[in-house]
Amino acid sequence: MQRCQALLYQTRRYQTRLCQTLASVLRAAAFLSLFVAAPAFGQDAAANFPVKPVKLIVPYAPGGLPDTMSRIVAQRLSESLGQQFVVDNRPSAGGLIACEMVASAVADGYTLLVADVGQTAINPALYRKLSYNPVSDFAPVSLMGTSPLFLVAHASVPASNFSELMALLKSKPGQINYGSAGIGSVHHLTMEMLKAQARVNVIHVPYKGSGQSVPALVGGQVSLLFTALPAMAAHIKAGSVKVFAVNTLERSAQEPNVPTFTELGIPDMDLIPEIGILAPAATPGPVVNKLSAEIAKAVRNPDTVQRFKALGIDPVGNSPEAYAALIRADIGKYAKAVKLSGATAD
Repeated sequence: MQRCQALLYQTRRYQTRLCQTLASVLRAAAFLSLFVAAPAFGQDAAANFPVKPVKLIVPYAPGGLPDTMSRIVAQRLSESLGQQFVVDNRPSAGGLIACEMVASAVADGYTLLVADVGQTAINPALYRKLSYNPVSDFAPVSLMGTSPLFLVAHASVPASNFSELMALLKSKPGQINYGSAGIGSVHHLTMEMLKAQARVNVIHVPYKGSGQSVPALVGGQVSLLFTALPAMAAHIKAGSVKVFAVNTLERSAQEPNVPTFTELGIPDMDLIPEIGILAPAATPGPVVNKLSAEIAKAVRNPDTVQRFKALGIDPVGNSPEAYAALIRADIGKYAKAVKLSGATAD
């Protein structure tokens, strides 16, 4: 009798251990299946994406360049993908609120960030403690376009070319001023880079955006300015504003007769406004790639190209990998410019 009970006990122990082992195996198999199924899930998501409206979070108020570009591209994406791409303006100092909002959003491709170099490269240098990381918190999707900056002067400035302008500035250190779209703006940093490279001293007059700085130059309140071409084209044609150089590495198709700073012997001046689209970091790769391809088609559409040209924008539409590499390069470039300017947001 005792022997039977012992045998029964051993059998029950064996059955228990067998059940525990099987449970462990099943749990492990279920866990591994998540990774095996992940690529297939991503492909399915991309094939069907989007199945509902997509938000484009813009860190600026309506009417500005990023907002206008976003609305043009959103219209094209809505047409090509069959779902509404809705522009959601979330203006704040430096775009912090918009960046935080997208960084913490569900990573499914339905919440995207429209970002310029302010959010991707300048803020990391301006803020000692930044509430987001432009590299680890986002998945770059595509660069929509770039906006070359032209060095212009009021007609009263007694210089007819770049050499004469530099000679004038060196002869009057601290006596000639320049305007910008604000402290830490790409317009401000570009001029500070020129000051350092050419060893000239001009006085900074910051404004609250290009909407104020451009009229200030036209009205003669400031003598120099870096700006996009369309804002000044009519004034240049009328002779009330002079243009001296462009900060692209090659001459701009917008004004091919204007020399680059590289041609003029001034290096490292390619601090060019760039506006692109980012997704939350964990967004599935196939969804990111589909969005990237559609954005590239959208910005190369002939109608979009024409509308971008009127805004002073050169369309790009690159790959996620190319945009990511550009952001990493920009972070180092703008860190140098911010250090030269002494600007800080803290």
